Amino acid sequence: MPMGGVAYWKRTLLYVNIDSIATLRETRGEEESDPVQGALICERAGCDGISVSLGRGDLGLREGEIFAVKEAIRGIFNLEIPLSDELTNLVQKIKPASVTIVPEGRGEAVEPGGLKISAHQEKIKETVNLFKDQGISVSLLVDPDPEAVQLVCDCEADSVELCTGAYGRALDEKVMESELNRIYQAANAAAHVGIKANAGHGLTYRNIEPVLDARGILRVTVGNAVLSRAASVGLAKAVDELCAILE
Repeated sequence: MPMGGVAYWKRTLLYVNIDSIATLRETRGEEESDPVQGALICERAGCDGISVSLGRGDLGLREGEIFAVKEAIRGIFNLEIPLSDELTNLVQKIKPASVTIVPEGRGEAVEPGGLKISAHQEKIKETVNLFKDQGISVSLLVDPDPEAVQLVCDCEADSVELCTGAYGRALDEKVMESELNRIYQAANAAAHVGIKANAGHGLTYRNIEPVLDARGILRVTVGNAVLSRAASVGLAKAVDELCAILE
């Protein structure tokens, strides 16, 4: 076991967020886009988990589809949720394998970055332990900052998800390098305090490889990039290509 008690894995795990399948359907007003079938295709192509966001209103999966995805897949089912009593209650009905707590506004055109834990620390810790008591693994999405990682640990979450959105949006090489360095420092901090580290948001086929070099990254979550690539090569091939990058 390496320093800090964090295990290293042969391949970084891949979770595919399938929100975009539902968004495509809802914006076009057509029923052809089927998130349940999309989840099954992704899983058969090699992804390790399926992620779905709650609280997206009309642009997200319908409640019945969320239950159907959970029942259909064999791999890990993860829900991304903002802090909300209503959504917390819904999670307890769905009973996913894992939950990632994210800020309000996640998935909108201008995304908010990671959770500001210090503003709601007691509520977050209470929600984390509520889920853990029911056997649900909990991750908190935060900006890649060692202090934020420590707060995740203080909240007793199982893992930290490092928000890579700023890195993914960076167009200037120096900015990208700076953001990548922040990710590396935060991943080192996670290893130091003994908490598992994941990464997600803004990751694409072109920018994901340097993130994989961060210390101890257990899994990455990719959504829009997979669906965009699927428009050219099909969904199964898009997932297969991304799995190959993670090898």
